[in-house]
Amino acid sequence: MTVVPIYNGIGGDKMEIKHKVDEWKQTIIPALQSKAEELEMLGYSQATSDDVWRCLKEKVWKGDPEKQLYEVVQDIFHLGSNIYLSYLTMSSYQNEDLLASIAALTENNVVEDE
Repeated sequence: MTVVPIYNGIGGDKMEIKHKVDEWKQTIIPALQSKAEELEMLGYSQATSDDVWRCLKEKVWKGDPEKQLYEVVQDIFHLGSNIYLSYLTMSSYQNEDLLASIAALTENNVVEDE
């Protein structure tokens, strides 16, 4: 956790708290759910708050950076459907590769067993 002094222009400095993105997850669940609902309305019927979280972790927050709460929420609400689609596409390719690998191993085991 990092505390950053910020001048607010009225009464002097105030302290803003930064955490690693992972540490904010429980606090921002309502924002993740809201974004998942928005994506559902845009046609991504399988969108979940967990998918939104993983997408942000892979595409936006690489390396678990430290951010203030408002920055994390802003990133959630600014997540574009094009970035989410890119995440879904890459996940799909990775799953297909995994399934192909499993199928290849299974076929080899069946041939060897006979």
